[in-house]
Amino acid sequence: MNNFRAAAAAALRRRCYNSLMARGAFILAGGRSRRMGADKALLEYRGRPLAAWVAEQAARAAGAAWLVGPAQTYGHLGWPCLEERFPGCGPLSGIDAALRSGLAEWCLVLACDMPGVEAAPLARLLDTAAASGADAAVTVSPGGRAEPLCAVYHARLAPLAERLLREGRLSVHELLASIRWVPFPAPDDRFAANINTPGEWAQWNR
Repeated sequence: MNNFRAAAAAALRRRCYNSLMARGAFILAGGRSRRMGADKALLEYRGRPLAAWVAEQAARAAGAAWLVGPAQTYGHLGWPCLEERFPGCGPLSGIDAALRSGLAEWCLVLACDMPGVEAAPLARLLDTAAASGADAAVTVSPGGRAEPLCAVYHARLAPLAERLLREGRLSVHELLASIRWVPFPAPDDRFAANINTPGEWAQWNR
């Protein structure tokens, strides 16, 4: 895990829009967690904060990972942090930060509250995006629901994400409606499931 963290930190230091890494992972950790009543990113899972678990799995798939959120809140988790340009504007702001970072061509974007993600299917998700010829690959649940916070987006979408934010069109589904994307079937119903309430968290940990 330390190797992944070192790689992420080194990539952050040499950030350059003209020399992108092929792949990188970005964990959205700045949400308000209103229904949980506590910061979901910091919930303990398998002996570490949940966001750190998700980052570890994502880094194994993509080669490097960053937390999208304030360093003063999440820097102690041991992963480099990216600040949002539009804080308070929801997940689309986090996607904008990833796409604008100059750190990767293909950006694996994950919510921090997905304890079911694992490295192997995340690597397949990245492969699907790279081979698709589309703008993104988006996980689709067994029930047919698109999960835009378990997806891979190409950095060329950065101007579109910024425009949507500036127009106040903050739903990530607005982004999906404006691009070409391919589905990635979730391997099971837990893979892209997110946790929103204490009851859901208790159920998961049973």
